[in-house]
Amino acid sequence: MVDIEKDIEPTISYKATSSTSVGPIDSKPSGAIDYLDNGSSQDASETTEGVRRSLKARQISMIAIGGSIGTGLFISTGSTLADAGPVSSLISFLFMTTLAFSVTQSLGEMATLIPVSGSFTQFVARWCSPALGAANGWNYWFSWAITFALELSVVGQIIQKWTDAVPLSAWIAIFFVLLTLFNLFPVEYYGEVEFWIAFAKVIAVFGWILYAFIMVCGAGKTGPVGFRYWRNPGPWGPGILVENKNTGRFLGWLASLISAAFTFQGTELVGISAGESSNPRKTVPSAIRKVLFRILVFYVLCMLFIGLLVPFDDPKLSANGSYTASSPFIVAMQNSGTKVLPDIFNAVILVTIISAGNSNVYCGSRILYGLAQSNVAPKVFKRTTKQGVPYVAVLFTAAFGLLGFLATSSRGNEAFNWLLNIIATSGMIAWGFISYTHIRFMNILKSRNIERDSLPFKAMFMPFNAYYACIAIAILVFVQGFQCFWDFNATKFFTAYVSLILFVVCYVGFHFFFHGFGKEAFTSAAFLVPLDQCDIDTGVREVDEMEWEEQAPRNIWEKFWSWVS
Repeated sequence: MVDIEKDIEPTISYKATSSTSVGPIDSKPSGAIDYLDNGSSQDASETTEGVRRSLKARQISMIAIGGSIGTGLFISTGSTLADAGPVSSLISFLFMTTLAFSVTQSLGEMATLIPVSGSFTQFVARWCSPALGAANGWNYWFSWAITFALELSVVGQIIQKWTDAVPLSAWIAIFFVLLTLFNLFPVEYYGEVEFWIAFAKVIAVFGWILYAFIMVCGAGKTGPVGFRYWRNPGPWGPGILVENKNTGRFLGWLASLISAAFTFQGTELVGISAGESSNPRKTVPSAIRKVLFRILVFYVLCMLFIGLLVPFDDPKLSANGSYTASSPFIVAMQNSGTKVLPDIFNAVILVTIISAGNSNVYCGSRILYGLAQSNVAPKVFKRTTKQGVPYVAVLFTAAFGLLGFLATSSRGNEAFNWLLNIIATSGMIAWGFISYTHIRFMNILKSRNIERDSLPFKAMFMPFNAYYACIAIAILVFVQGFQCFWDFNATKFFTAYVSLILFVVCYVGFHFFFHGFGKEAFTSAAFLVPLDQCDIDTGVREVDEMEWEEQAPRNIWEKFWSWVS
């Protein structure tokens, strides 16, 4: 792949100044906890090179755009529409947009100041407690490891739309090996490949939106569609669980939120990649500022047009053994009578899910690496190759992809739903801790008389946004499994709440691991690190002292990517 930024002159070189520092950088605050390690010091017995800042601005930007365009958007939106109807689904997506915007703003403020691997998983350990940091980090890592299994379980079924000559288990094995091996290459290869794949996904989504608009206006065999399906079968969905129509529709909307949460998961990827950004003080804020626009275009507009072109009672929305066939994007094309295009879009979905699986291993491995840096995961996960790849973390994360073989069983559809619920809940827990950690971060700054205006990036509408997201997400995490109580059984209950149970068990276990069983374990400082002991310095000086080399764009092509990133 040709590097469009190579050998471009002139270059602009500058050094970050101390004006971006928020506190004494030569030492930790009095009484600061010392379980954190930014990776600069290692045991003599440990051989590690550390991850490298090799991701360019355009790569960070495109990963932020395309990293969350995957199975959730292209496939699970069908179940969202079927449960809630077009208007309720749109409301669900708008509601999730407000949460995603709030969370990414919080993450941007913290990750720009302290751009370390694992990002907020380290911040929770620093500013809340090591036990909470460990529980949240492992829970978040678990969601990405399970997502990898989910992507592998689907990719073979997409190929089987064209041919079933190769068994599903073989496709799972093939892509498991390929994606694992690819993640052992240096991060610049990941960044470049993801850049072009994400670019293709963005073009595909834009193209579909344009196509959908044309079909709504009457270019398809159905004539002008307009808001036909909002009138019949209706805007609000069929209702679920209860006979009362209004209550059932509300519950249908509530059920759609869990699918929407899965669709939106990944918008926080820009924070995870901050530790390997070549210029985090510039690239991370730039990507964060564009999040709202991207969400409105890629999620909300897509959901709007899906609801216009596909009635919620369309029988093709039920999987019937083929997730691609139930994709509302393809169903809309079939309903409009368009030939060939569904096969082309099927290929787009295939590439998208392969890319998503690749991102799953990358994100999971960097989270593990960050947890090891914070000393809440085994030190072996800090081991890297000479090229800066945390290979132990990569192999351990990828191993969970073998759960994708669950799709080969006779209850493959049920396995898919199990995995989806686990992922969505884990992601929501992580989102909640981003907001809560940002509240703590703002309180730390206030206690030290540091103005947020002095930060490299200042989040919008704070602290209201952080409190709003934290409370709303906490409610969602607890009520998302409400359906299991209508026809209660252990399987449904644990499917809905296994992530929350795992988090609680991890937290209790890590709490006593760090503090023992004596009186110290029951002090307020054990449950929440005092503000004057919170470390907001580690990782700041290292970035402040780095020299960034900016390459000025010379032509239209280079100026375009400069504008995008």
